[in-house]
Amino acid sequence: MIRFFKRSNLKESKYNEQTKLTAEATVLLRLVVDGDKGDSHSLKHQCNAASPTLPQPDSIWPSQHSKESGCTNWAVLVYGLHKHKAEQADANRLEAIEPTSSHPIFSQEEVTKHRSLEDGVWVTYKGGVYDITEFVAMHPGGNKILLAAGGPLEPFWALYAVHNQEHVLEILSEYKVGELSAEDLKKQQDVKSSDPYSSDPERHPVLRINSLKPFNAEPPAEILTDNYITPSALFFKRNHLPVPQVDPASYRLSVEGLPGGAMTLSLEDLKTKFPKHTITATLQCAGNRRAEMNKVKLVKGLNWGIAAISNASWSGAKLRDVLLAAGYGPDVAKWAHHVQFEGLDKDVTGTTYGSSIPINKAVSEEGDVLLAYEMNGETLPADHGFPVRVVVPGTVGARNVKWLGKIVVSAEESNSHWQQNDYKGFSPGTDWDTVDFKSAPAVQELPIQSAITAPADGAMVDRSEEEVTVQGYAWSGGGREVVRVDVSVDGGKTWQVAQLRTSDKGQVYEPSPPPGRAWAWKLWEVTVPIPPGAKELEIICKAVDNSYNVQPDTVAPIWNLRGVLSNAWHRVTVKVREDEDEE
Repeated sequence: MIRFFKRSNLKESKYNEQTKLTAEATVLLRLVVDGDKGDSHSLKHQCNAASPTLPQPDSIWPSQHSKESGCTNWAVLVYGLHKHKAEQADANRLEAIEPTSSHPIFSQEEVTKHRSLEDGVWVTYKGGVYDITEFVAMHPGGNKILLAAGGPLEPFWALYAVHNQEHVLEILSEYKVGELSAEDLKKQQDVKSSDPYSSDPERHPVLRINSLKPFNAEPPAEILTDNYITPSALFFKRNHLPVPQVDPASYRLSVEGLPGGAMTLSLEDLKTKFPKHTITATLQCAGNRRAEMNKVKLVKGLNWGIAAISNASWSGAKLRDVLLAAGYGPDVAKWAHHVQFEGLDKDVTGTTYGSSIPINKAVSEEGDVLLAYEMNGETLPADHGFPVRVVVPGTVGARNVKWLGKIVVSAEESNSHWQQNDYKGFSPGTDWDTVDFKSAPAVQELPIQSAITAPADGAMVDRSEEEVTVQGYAWSGGGREVVRVDVSVDGGKTWQVAQLRTSDKGQVYEPSPPPGRAWAWKLWEVTVPIPPGAKELEIICKAVDNSYNVQPDTVAPIWNLRGVLSNAWHRVTVKVREDEDEE
């Protein structure tokens, strides 16, 4: 590691300064851990009294937060920073040596080589290169800082505004080792105009990419359930074609197939002529967890892990309201069976993405199908369908057409490839020589699903901890509510029931939805004793919905050549590390 400092002698004052630096933050943590009986306002005053000299950033104290999500986060952050300062007490006595030349210049390729504790953890920030290896263990957010290893910090700090403070930048500056080459800074802007994907939006670097063109990616499983509402930047991306550039001023949506001819709506029409509705709904790709099917036998399709699923708040006009305005009525219901959607994304032949849903879903008052123009309270991002997309809650992601250009009421399903020759399930005995796509219905509602997001497969737990906390998500299609998640840490010999939640920790849970309208996932957590003598844990989860549908126990019986509808029990293996004095 390259550092430009020389050491001076350190004496017992080092211990005294460390003690002083950590004392205040330790008191704060004890206040929280011991469980203050008052409200967050009371606890905040106790924190202030315990540490009047510490900064109290307003961003850590949103009014709606409880003491757990307010004071806890703040105390942990401050404790982490104080611990850093304590362990850097000797560094404060180091005399800075001006380098004989300017900082070394590093290429992005060189920075990318440093992505682990073994090779060093390097990051970039505004053209600077930083070796933060020593700070990883002290980071208040734990190992999540490693998600930025080998790349830029800016996208991560944009998600967590707490970093935008002077003392955080001061800490970062201690670890500067060089500058990023001008050539690599320029490369980020030099995209060939001949590339049909050249206008695709920037994406968050934490996403795990399954294909670049078209862009398909999922967030790391370890951060998927950090938030009940998935941040838009981390919401899984499923594109079939280049992202179209759409001018909102000239955007027009055509509604066809109804008496009276086509109706054309502008974005402003959708916003002003129809009531605005908001729903919280989970979208899941049909290929979520396909990687597990590949372990049984190779399938065709993107190798999705467990995170091709996300949850968001969607706002827009109800499709039902638009169809009624366009002329839908009892006479149409006699012959119309489907509502087709066409996107504005095109291939080189001009073919657009298309799909369809049953008309009963589209026009039902309880169907909650939206023509959404907002996601998580903001304008719909380009990757998620700007300016308008269909949100069909409870239905496979493939029917939630983005960049919506046309709606057609019809007696027939969409004729598109993605409706007729994709997103269908088959017998494990069906292969590509015998498959008949016309013999199978298009996937609409998805089956019951759950997965473990922590601990990760292959992780290590210490026996001295005596317990292991398991976390994950659960969801069922068709508006069926998840009512239970069972978790085992011994391969299914014994089971524990997990605690379910419908909001972020510390916030008021959303009430149970009306029957048949449970559109959003549930996050779950359970803490289980580590079995005596166990050298590894086979952790399993399985969910049950209110129709008592349950996940199948293994993948092989549900394997299919397209790798869709993968919802077997999710399993991870975790090793148990013995205490050193017992080895």
